[in-house]
Amino acid sequence: MISVNGNVAALTPKEVVELSRELKAKIEVNLFYRTEERANRIAKVLRDHGASEVLGVSDATATIPELLSERRRVSPKGILKADTILVPLEDGDRTEALRRMGKFVIAIDLNPLSRTARTANITIIDNIVRAMPLLVKKVREFRKAGRSSLRTILEGYDNNEILRAALKHIVGRLTRLSQGEVVINPQ
Repeated sequence: MISVNGNVAALTPKEVVELSRELKAKIEVNLFYRTEERANRIAKVLRDHGASEVLGVSDATATIPELLSERRRVSPKGILKADTILVPLEDGDRTEALRRMGKFVIAIDLNPLSRTARTANITIIDNIVRAMPLLVKKVREFRKAGRSSLRTILEGYDNNEILRAALKHIVGRLTRLSQGEVVINPQ
């Protein structure tokens, strides 16, 4: 399941649809500031980029327990039913609520200290515009691997180690900048 808010739809609609196709995953609109018009516009953007089905528009009739914002409204055929959910540019409250429901959550977040990053099962610390195309590419590469190889990768994954590595990178860069070193990253 791929959860999409307005920013995700505006920044990476093509990649959301590509990833959905590669994974055979459903796409669901999920909004903090929800109006019917806004949900429909986001669904249209996704359909314009090739999505055949977009959940969470007129069918957001189920709710995530203990969540008070409009993000609690989900499709019973999508996020409510899914076992694994990609939540790019997410809020911490919903990530925590999804985890309490037993969902496996994959997040894309720039901030390794955010609640979303710390709560998710897997966190991709990166800018979504860079992360989504790389994620599509990696999924295509993983298609060639056997299930046992993929299971080994998943079992060896340590989200806390990824967050620590991101923090070390940030601290190192800030230290170099504070010492007057001009750091130019060609990427």
